[in-house]
Amino acid sequence: MKAGVMLERKKEYATILAFDVKVTTEARELADEMGVKIFCADIIYHLFDLFKAYIENIKEEKKKESADEAVFPCVLQILPNCVFNKKDPIVLGVDVIEGILKIGTPICVPGREFIDIGRIASIENNHKPVDYAKKGNKVAIKIVGSNAEEQKMFGRHFDMEDELVSHISRRSIDILKSNYRDELSLEEWKLVVKLKNIFKIQ
Repeated sequence: MKAGVMLERKKEYATILAFDVKVTTEARELADEMGVKIFCADIIYHLFDLFKAYIENIKEEKKKESADEAVFPCVLQILPNCVFNKKDPIVLGVDVIEGILKIGTPICVPGREFIDIGRIASIENNHKPVDYAKKGNKVAIKIVGSNAEEQKMFGRHFDMEDELVSHISRRSIDILKSNYRDELSLEEWKLVVKLKNIFKIQ
């Protein structure tokens, strides 16, 4: 019952590590009913491994659940002579100036009143599809508008000189902090702070 208190705070810690002890049937039934996890092992290291694997599993589940809302920080520069399609979808060659570019990232143009131009539908590096691109990579990207009525167009809504930036929010920053903290380098976290100031996020 004491362990069950954690169900309201941090679900993953509603656990009991039973080292070299028997778990009674009543205790097991109550734990199942309440949603408390009991780990049993005769060797302390095995107990530790079981718990570690359980926490890792929960982390992965949380990542999957929040994947659509997790926005990684990136700043892109359009490469000269690399505008392959101006609209619906926009296909461009870009240089990743800062951060990490991922498929699904919403892209906006800070220099044009933060106009949203769509989400990254695909990334190609040397004509090969990739899931992400990091600082220093030059890649081709396809941007698909989220709303058919408001399709943005290269040359009208933004152009060569405009920097493209991932559209972060308070919610996306919180998701990065709780589920993806280890996946961002110190430099990438500094970019999150920089973008946070650009977007005036509290």
